[in-house]
Amino acid sequence: MHHPGPPRFIRVGESVELAPRAPDPSATYAWEVVERPGASTATIDAGPVVHLSPDVPGTYRVELDGPDGAHTQTVRVFPDPREETRFSVHTDDVEGDLAGIESASVIGRFNDFTMGRHRAHRESEEWTLDVALPPGEHEAIFAFGDAFDPFITTETVIDGPGRPRVRLDGRREGEEVIVTATAQAPPDGADPDVEFHLDDRDPLAADDVRVGERELRIPVDELSALSRVHAVAVGERHSIADTLAIHADASFDRPADAPPWIRDATIYEIFVREFAGETVDTTFEAIERRVPYLEWLGVDVVWLTPVCESPTRHGYHITDLFDTASDLGTPTAFRSLVDRFHEADIKVIFDLVLNHTSRDHPAFQLHRAGVPEYADHYERVPASRDTSDIGWAGDDAPGYYFTWTQIPNLNYDSLAVRDWMLAVIEEWAPLVDGFRCDVAWGVPHGFWKEVRDRLKAHDPEFLLLDETVPRDPAFRENEFDVHYDTDLYSTLREIGTGNAPAARLFDALEASRRHGYPEAAVHMRYLENHDEERYSTACADSSMRAAAAATFTLPGVPMIYYGQERGVTEQRGTMRWHDGDAELTTFHRCLVELRQNHPALRATGVERVGCDVVSGDPDRVVAYERSNSEETLVIVLNFGDAPVTVALACPVEPFDLLTDTEVGTDAGVRIEDGVVLRAR
Repeated sequence: MHHPGPPRFIRVGESVELAPRAPDPSATYAWEVVERPGASTATIDAGPVVHLSPDVPGTYRVELDGPDGAHTQTVRVFPDPREETRFSVHTDDVEGDLAGIESASVIGRFNDFTMGRHRAHRESEEWTLDVALPPGEHEAIFAFGDAFDPFITTETVIDGPGRPRVRLDGRREGEEVIVTATAQAPPDGADPDVEFHLDDRDPLAADDVRVGERELRIPVDELSALSRVHAVAVGERHSIADTLAIHADASFDRPADAPPWIRDATIYEIFVREFAGETVDTTFEAIERRVPYLEWLGVDVVWLTPVCESPTRHGYHITDLFDTASDLGTPTAFRSLVDRFHEADIKVIFDLVLNHTSRDHPAFQLHRAGVPEYADHYERVPASRDTSDIGWAGDDAPGYYFTWTQIPNLNYDSLAVRDWMLAVIEEWAPLVDGFRCDVAWGVPHGFWKEVRDRLKAHDPEFLLLDETVPRDPAFRENEFDVHYDTDLYSTLREIGTGNAPAARLFDALEASRRHGYPEAAVHMRYLENHDEERYSTACADSSMRAAAAATFTLPGVPMIYYGQERGVTEQRGTMRWHDGDAELTTFHRCLVELRQNHPALRATGVERVGCDVVSGDPDRVVAYERSNSEETLVIVLNFGDAPVTVALACPVEPFDLLTDTEVGTDAGVRIEDGVVLRAR
């Protein structure tokens, strides 16, 4: 069915992309705005994929006329919470030579890190950019001379509340189904109202239900095979939507929630071409022979960086999305590797690259050469906005992020591209257990919603992990199961460099609530990945064990980047098999085992514990409690370079479950890196 999907929820100032699902590139589609608020003059252009830019708050309804009939979609638009703010940097703060540089591109999440879209204004030695942003903390990168040599990152804060949250639950009472909304106010915000919205794809209509302040009632005999209810909490800002699916037998499920297995898992990322060792080439067969190590380490999920054909060692410049890289092995060898992981009870996450291809991909070459069938396959921008030094053929340039001129962005306004990318997904999904989606923030929300529905219809346990940097709760709304926790990552780096006290961990956790992530959201906690400098290189080496322990003892899913546990110091360095740090490996193995053996560490919720540092630097120490119905554990982390002794505000058993050692002293508890203690 070509129906474009569930209701969409945005604010004034945003544009929402609308597209037919299961697109047929040879078919004809037409869109029309059939209902809008009285003061609105918003329209949509012709074409199969359109962009609606609402001009006033209210409810808009659009209609898609396709080969299978007409389909209506609701777009609910909320007021614009943004305020004008200024990013500013001074020449003296920039490390590097600015002589002769007269311009700077400013990029950030507000413009999808697109060079040339926003340029700084210069007055004497001050460079500024004025832009409208919502409440919260925001970063901007000033790229001088439209490059990153030199550059500087600056921040600004917009005062105001975070986003509210809402959760839907259902129950049956007699001949009625009752859907209940639990709404939570954001930090520093008022209690929100709740709006219920029915799904335009389902037969259930507004006349079939009764809506109260916090509940919606449906007669059982009005239920069809599937009825979906959406809700949004509305205050000074609006929440992301939650969804409840109701089946004809009055049973329920929550389609936006992650599969339960991931909450107990530990992820291990392999940068594939550096995993086998110094003197051998990494192949699928070579990785397969090393599976026993990962089995022994105790990890549950392996994320492989891209394995498709590519001329690069990192693999993200893909030249064939349907074939494995020739240096790694054949598709048959890849299937053998996946089977071996499954034999070891380890799931496999495939790195899915759908935002771009290599510019050496035949499709891009044909696109630039003017072959008509490929004219719409890639984004085009006016040459005047291009910031590269490439003499692109023609009067336009490809769209790309940062300075990634070798990986042009695909054009999702093209039905052919959507059909192509859905075929890529259909190719790989049956072989693996999940996708880590590269540059997820560059692909339209509507497309990800379609991907989720397709994949979950075949396998509800299939996992979707987003790379969205910085993280954005919009990708939780019926799109992704697990999210990069960029806040904890950054905070651990700040603590590790001595630029923040250890207690800043609690601010990082609170950020999830401020952003508007619901309690059910699952976050990936990590120290390192293939895009970032190694933690031990960027931070005090003495703090690494405490930082790693934080990722395993805070709520969420811990991720180990290959070599993190062996002391690899290069960002994408060769795995240290023969000369790795054996003690650090054992430490990580103990963290994995500890989390597996103690469900309290996999529960939700963190309680701060009072901690009096008897000897040592109190700013380098943090303590918190994790609990479930079976036990309560107290975790104390020491990010300093010397052991500390602490007196805790709650009674504990002085035996460290992580190292199996006694840590009690007459003065309190002695901590080198971190301890996990049972509360008495």
